[in-house]
Amino acid sequence: MSKISFNKSFTQQEAIPEDAIAAAVDVMRAGRLHRYNTAPGATAPTALLESEYAAYQGVDYCLATASGGAAMQIALRAHGVKPGGRVLTNAFTLAPVPGAIAAVGAEPVFVETNAGLTIDLDDLRTKLQSSSASILMLSHMRGHIAPMEDLCELLEAAGATLIEDCAHTMGATWNGRRSGNFGVAACFSTQTYKHMNSGEGGFLTTNDADIMARATILSGSYMLYDRHQARPDMEAYVQAKLEMPNCSSRMDNLRASILRPQLKNLDENVTRWNARYHAMARAVDKAELISIPARSKSEYFVGSSFQFMIPAWPDAKCRQFVARCAERGVELKWFGDPVPAGFTSRYDSWTYAQPQRLDRTIAILGRLMDIRIPLSFSIDDCTLIGTIIAEEIGAMD
Repeated sequence: MSKISFNKSFTQQEAIPEDAIAAAVDVMRAGRLHRYNTAPGATAPTALLESEYAAYQGVDYCLATASGGAAMQIALRAHGVKPGGRVLTNAFTLAPVPGAIAAVGAEPVFVETNAGLTIDLDDLRTKLQSSSASILMLSHMRGHIAPMEDLCELLEAAGATLIEDCAHTMGATWNGRRSGNFGVAACFSTQTYKHMNSGEGGFLTTNDADIMARATILSGSYMLYDRHQARPDMEAYVQAKLEMPNCSSRMDNLRASILRPQLKNLDENVTRWNARYHAMARAVDKAELISIPARSKSEYFVGSSFQFMIPAWPDAKCRQFVARCAERGVELKWFGDPVPAGFTSRYDSWTYAQPQRLDRTIAILGRLMDIRIPLSFSIDDCTLIGTIIAEEIGAMD
């Protein structure tokens, strides 16, 4: 008897909502795509989006950027990171995070990962003492949130600053507090595979007036920063406008128009993602050889992707498992592969960073499988995917 296969695309997102399409068409008809090209008396859609996202996030200031990576670069520069400086970050993350550190001329210092797929606080403590780094760019990788009170207490004791990469935690909370509201600044992404979809795009949020003033100039505001709404008072720009370079990393009105209606649906979509995540988890959990990283009760996560651990197999067997799932239409990413593939790479393949040895992270990544959950999948789809994974790992026992 032939095995059931899955036949939907793992890269197919839901359609952009009709009201977002209509808003985008209005902008195109007006021809005013640049965020500072507004009719007299009008407010740009990008400025409106910034105000709306600041209100959603519960912060004072928000800057819309060309990408989440641009937001991270700007956050680091605005905080004063200089070429030659050192910035701590997770060893388990994606390339834009160390890429942002390298882009400002700084050196990434990687911190070990634990079995929960979050930053290892013991290794962070050691690296804070040994590295001379005073900034942590914390990646909430694949939506896994570290124990934030403990982490912040550790950083405060060391006199270090937190900047959050929330590309995978837009809409998530820790003990009721929004992800992104624990550090001096936070960076979000609206790239197609994130929680709102504008193709590319991002946000930088903060309650620090000086950081936002510098970030606004860095983003490429010229002297038009007064047209922002979610900004500090004009006094904050007196020095920033003279000191900060223009990095031309603005979001445009077309993307902002696409995003504004999506923001209204974000919390509902988080609920939909989590229903799909839990359906997949229930099916996968039937396989005795698979373990699913534990999630804290303090964490309200967004299940837009799913991770599980396989046995400590040799590389060839891991690749065989991925191939067997692919033959049945299930697209897995294996983080243990030393050869970068697609969006997947790991810290020891980023040769622009100094070589670093992180044995615990390598051991975890060697067993780690990752799968995307687009909202174009139904709950039944996710159950089927989980069933296929469980069947294939059982067949390889």
